[in-house]
Amino acid sequence: MPKHSMKVRTMVAVVGLCLGVFVLGGARPAVAADDQQELQRVDGAAFPPGKPVANVAGEMLDPDFTWTDAAGKTRERAAIVQVLKSGDGLPRETEHGYPAGKVHIYGRVGVVQESSGHLYVLRVWGKQKESWQLLVYQAVSIGAAPAAGSGADACDNPCKGVPFEPHGEAQTEVIHAYQAVERAVTAHDSAAWGAHIGEEFFAVTSNSDRPLDKATRMAGLDNQKVGGIAPFPLVSARMFEFGDAMVMTSRQQPKGGLPLHVTRVWVKRAGSWLEVFSYQTTIQ
Repeated sequence: MPKHSMKVRTMVAVVGLCLGVFVLGGARPAVAADDQQELQRVDGAAFPPGKPVANVAGEMLDPDFTWTDAAGKTRERAAIVQVLKSGDGLPRETEHGYPAGKVHIYGRVGVVQESSGHLYVLRVWGKQKESWQLLVYQAVSIGAAPAAGSGADACDNPCKGVPFEPHGEAQTEVIHAYQAVERAVTAHDSAAWGAHIGEEFFAVTSNSDRPLDKATRMAGLDNQKVGGIAPFPLVSARMFEFGDAMVMTSRQQPKGGLPLHVTRVWVKRAGSWLEVFSYQTTIQ
């Protein structure tokens, strides 16, 4: 075969390979966009913007679904379906509608955030096979003064050990990342804390009067201001794994204060697990 023919074929192969990489690489955002549109449709049908909750059916709820209201009362799937059907004992966050929420897609996990005044709502959806199912609904009412210095003094739990036995490598890695975050908070080390936090990080807690993003939280640590989010001892936890996304729900007990129901969302990027959302509701 002539040399120039070999060169042409080689160039064609290389160009084809590059185009293949481009197409494959470009397919991911398209899939994410499709998932986002689908989740917006599903979530919007269940929680119509500007209207009270009216369309939540049992089949759209994950078997492990929990609804935590602004007072910290947590109800499981069967109980909340009955409440929504009867209309008796509805959580107060369903009394009015919210503006259209922000939607975030992390592979097979979808996060929807809503807010109105001092009330913040988190919904976490998991994609099972081809359909989205709601795993977590959590409401947080803010407005309390920052509870500075209300964490554990020595931070044995969670900094050194936790009463939770992880199952598998991913859960173990998330627990280690969680403990690293809490050790950094105790040490007021913003750099160490930031190494385990996603850039889009958002946290809201009943024990504070404002939400926190990553930059604000790091500035608070640098100034040795706890701002209401401190390493409270872990009482119990559950983890729900969706590939490179993990949903962690827990109960934590501040020293001398009321317990908290907490939902955290973790995402694995470049081999490390990063915390991207943290919603903490005081259990009244």
